[in-house]
Amino acid sequence: MSEQDKLSGIRDRIDAIDQQIQELINQRAQCAQEVAKVKINAGETEHFYRPEREAQVLINIKQRNKGPLSGDAMAHLFREIMSSCLALEKPIKVAFLGPAGTYNHAASSKHFGASIDQFPVENIEEIFRAVETGQSHFGVAPIENSTEGVIAHTLDLLINSSLQICGEVDLRIQHNLISSENSLSDITKVFSHQQSLAQCRRWLDANLPNAEQYAVRSNAEAVRMSKNEKATAAIAGLMAAELYEVPILCAEIEDEPNNTTRFIVVGKDEIPPSGNDRTSLLVTATNKAGALYHLLKPLAKRNIGMSKIESRPSRKGVWEYVFFIDIEGHKEDKELAEALSEIEHESAMVRILGSYPKAVLK
Repeated sequence: MSEQDKLSGIRDRIDAIDQQIQELINQRAQCAQEVAKVKINAGETEHFYRPEREAQVLINIKQRNKGPLSGDAMAHLFREIMSSCLALEKPIKVAFLGPAGTYNHAASSKHFGASIDQFPVENIEEIFRAVETGQSHFGVAPIENSTEGVIAHTLDLLINSSLQICGEVDLRIQHNLISSENSLSDITKVFSHQQSLAQCRRWLDANLPNAEQYAVRSNAEAVRMSKNEKATAAIAGLMAAELYEVPILCAEIEDEPNNTTRFIVVGKDEIPPSGNDRTSLLVTATNKAGALYHLLKPLAKRNIGMSKIESRPSRKGVWEYVFFIDIEGHKEDKELAEALSEIEHESAMVRILGSYPKAVLK
């Protein structure tokens, strides 16, 4: 058998497999439509997205995967299948910091899939407001960056919001120099968000020392501006380059190679346990010696992990602070429920901001 015959046979197998996959995906979509009918008959009309259920499905996909595709690659494929099927039931409207093509947009797509009803807004306050007023079902907002630290504005909004944290997204931030120019020597201006400029400072100093830097509202806006002005470039992600059809001149120019931003998903509903959860708390310590130690002691003695603690002024008294704490587990877990009960006795105030599935997709 010739090499051409072998290739032809393999391609025939691929075509047959593709047909089977397509048929099975449509069968799954039909099941999703049946689920929607059952839920509507039961009186559910708002949205059909179940964060804990989707997290469990994706975890199972990764665990049973045998390759050669990686577990993460397989989970991303199923994320899009699930997104398309859910859109057949009822599309989810998701608010994010716009315009389209921002890292916030990329985080929304990573968490919910591409088949969402996009609701880009101009600032983080509007993300919260859109969900609170029912204009969108969920919102996605940045909460911390691995190199720049916490986004204090998001923490401050959580203090006064009644919304729940329903999920989280970890997004690897890969900054690219995007330009219609063919050479770095042709670039005299660079547009980007101020945080992106800061995260590429060393690269810019080394490669574009004479180019003026202009901070703009978003990276996507930077690409739109650069597209319409000669001798300019923008710093943004792949999504913005593809959306606005501007070439990437230099890829991955961020100073820190593991630069990652964590986003939270906010909504109105409490989320049941998924089996792999995180709980976020807002705690006010009493004004006495050892107050923080006593707050954390119930967690330590039960070996409950804490992944973050951040203080912010309470704005209710001079030198009074609230603490944002992320801990392992769901508030309905027995050990964690006991710990939270003890913390309530030691604190001036405890508010659970949400128990939600940990980020599954890498």
